[in-house]
Amino acid sequence: MKVLIIEDEEKAVKSLKKGLNENQIEVDFAMDGIAGCQLAESNEYDVIISDIVVPGMNGFEIARHIRSNEVHTPFLFLTALSSTDDKVLGLEVGGDDYMTKPYEFKELLARLKALSRRGKETTPVVSMLSYSCFNMDLLKKEVRRSGAKIELTPKEFALMEYFIRHQGRTISKAEIAEKVWDIDFETSSNVVEVYVNYLRNKVDKPFENKLIRTVFGQGYMLKDEQL
Repeated sequence: MKVLIIEDEEKAVKSLKKGLNENQIEVDFAMDGIAGCQLAESNEYDVIISDIVVPGMNGFEIARHIRSNEVHTPFLFLTALSSTDDKVLGLEVGGDDYMTKPYEFKELLARLKALSRRGKETTPVVSMLSYSCFNMDLLKKEVRRSGAKIELTPKEFALMEYFIRHQGRTISKAEIAEKVWDIDFETSSNVVEVYVNYLRNKVDKPFENKLIRTVFGQGYMLKDEQL
């Protein structure tokens, strides 16, 4: 495995690089966002690790920039910023996972391996998904309900896709956190709730028939009672 670290604290870089090298992970690093973007766009990595507060370009700007240039390498935010708003923004601009400092190295290593595996997964053959009045075009990243186009952000789209693929059964917050974004439920449960609310406002609120249901104490379910 080969990773890129974007971090301006030299001591943190050396410590992280040492631990990763000991686990047979090759490391490149950049001390500012501009250099990090250049490395990310000119080399192939299994995972990119970035702090948010770095000079030149912050972590959010880095993720947004490389995604706009079609770099799809799994991206992990590793930062001291721990608010739900920061986590939501990190996922929205193109991040795949979000860890807060201080962190356990074993957990970081596990997440890197999970992200690396996911980055190697092939694109599914299926290009269209449907349920009830929903139709999803996985190639064009479009969602329609009863023929009306609904604009979803990438993370909202990923959540809606998971609901449709697992229609009719209860999905826990922990499962959503793990399977949709590979993030830890204990530190990111608020993110799940925020995104479910975002999704409801777009795909349910404008329509009389509500399909994303809360199963109290268990999670959520996509179910059309009219079927």
